[in-house]
Amino acid sequence: MELEKRKEVDEQKWVYDSSIDHKANIPLRSSTGVWKAAKFIIAIEFSERLTNYGIATSLIIYITKVIQQDLKVAARNVNYWSGVTTLMPLIGGFVADAHLGRFYTVFVSTIVYLLGLILLTLSWFLPSLKPCNEAVCHEPRKVHEVVFYIAIYLISIATGGHKPALESFGADQFDDDHSEERRKKMSYFNWWGCGLCSGVLLGVTLIVYVQDHVSWGAADIVLTAVMTMSLVILILGRPFYRYRVPTGSPLAPLLQVLVAAIRKRNLQCPSNSAELYEVPKSQMKRGRLLCHTNKLVFLDKAAIVESTEENSAEKKNPWRLQTVTKVEELKLILNMIPIWIATLPFGICVAQTTTFFIKQGTTLDRHIGNGFQIPSAWIYGLSPIGMFISLAIYEKILVPVLRKMTGNERGVNILQRIGIGMVFSLTSMVVAAMVERKRLDLVDRNPLKGSLTMSVFWLVPQFLIIGLGDGFTLVGLQEYFYDQVPDSMRSLGIAFYLSVVGAASFISSLLITLVDHLTGKAGRSWFGKDLNSSRLDKFYWLLAGITAANMLLYVLLAKRYSYKKVQRNMAAADCNQGDPVASMA
Repeated sequence: MELEKRKEVDEQKWVYDSSIDHKANIPLRSSTGVWKAAKFIIAIEFSERLTNYGIATSLIIYITKVIQQDLKVAARNVNYWSGVTTLMPLIGGFVADAHLGRFYTVFVSTIVYLLGLILLTLSWFLPSLKPCNEAVCHEPRKVHEVVFYIAIYLISIATGGHKPALESFGADQFDDDHSEERRKKMSYFNWWGCGLCSGVLLGVTLIVYVQDHVSWGAADIVLTAVMTMSLVILILGRPFYRYRVPTGSPLAPLLQVLVAAIRKRNLQCPSNSAELYEVPKSQMKRGRLLCHTNKLVFLDKAAIVESTEENSAEKKNPWRLQTVTKVEELKLILNMIPIWIATLPFGICVAQTTTFFIKQGTTLDRHIGNGFQIPSAWIYGLSPIGMFISLAIYEKILVPVLRKMTGNERGVNILQRIGIGMVFSLTSMVVAAMVERKRLDLVDRNPLKGSLTMSVFWLVPQFLIIGLGDGFTLVGLQEYFYDQVPDSMRSLGIAFYLSVVGAASFISSLLITLVDHLTGKAGRSWFGKDLNSSRLDKFYWLLAGITAANMLLYVLLAKRYSYKKVQRNMAAADCNQGDPVASMA
């Protein structure tokens, strides 16, 4: 009894979750991690999102006005850039988990980010790189276009390391085995969303205002200064962080499980899962043991101990024998694939906000007050405002009420939260289709003035609704992919979340190309040279139909999904009863 009490006091003082402090010692709970460290990381996220959205929001306007590309070509190029930006984290997340570690991945990525921003600034101010020397540019220089694309793709590569490593580094500051810190981590993802929204809001208002009323180059200087400050903040927080040591490739053990299972394909799985091979918890150097599940039972064969493997030498061959925990980690990844696919239509809807939604704003009356004309990209600011509202309602009202009703620490499970956001994205596409139809009717009635008699505030509902959905689905996806991946893959987990939006951007581009080709063959393409000669309303209805059909599939998958179950003690019954971490998901 005395020994257990002493152990409990020791665990309250020190953090035994495989973390180390900046001096490579076991972290002291009172002086590291939790909000002491997370506030630095959320501030860095604010800076990065301000910079990223300051560029991304006006990208289609820059490409059509300065580089002078057609609308459909510009939309395709923006989607390609967005796709690369959100798929690159798959590489960055792997590097962070396997080699550099999360802190140093963020550090290196910030340096690359700054190089891209400096090049972007030079492309506007250096005479040899400027679009042209005349006040009115009829044909921009090719060299400017080349340097511009190099700069934004450098930023894209930097985001690939920065995003997955930073968010997972922030979540690492909370100990999953400490009940108080575990609950704080649930709030962390919501506060992370608030920091993200604040950065986005300033990016699409303040930075876009500078781009419109001062110059693109002046905005680039501001963004460079912001990212420089984020680097300073990252370094200042170093004594307060908890660090995870890279453990090598997290993908190799997954492949070993598959190979071992195939080698033993002719063996019969034991009826009692306790007969499968597992390392005793007392011998675990780092990480947590997972409970056995009855799904994908073929993979369990990798943990069958044959008579020839009874000696320790045979057991050391990971290509023939793997632990139950490693088998369950592969099951986790395989179970995520259908969920990842089912969230793609949501990502396609989100992709429209930075392309067609903003371009719609350029065709409407943007005057308010005494003749002040708001930049068209400002309307995008309603999306993060909607996200703010939904996060505040979820964190302060829904979670406390639903905790009492369901007994679930999260209020609702993660996949339910994601599904709620999908309903909002569907509604947003329906509203966008109706608003665009009204705009086109005005163009038909008065081709001379077009839709300039229609206020830009008609776009408020579609931006606000999709922002409300983001507070549920985007934050839910972040938490889902961080929480449900193996502990050694958490940067990659955030990359999986980002890849939803990235893959969706590519699919959106392919969908535009396909619809353009098919409708063009039928007589009139839905995508003309400008919005007035296009039929975006029909495209939005198509997306609404795809999203509605997909939601039926998603509900089915969510009902059948099994969450990660972590062993809390050495008793086998612990797994059978269900883990607290698993049940709160």
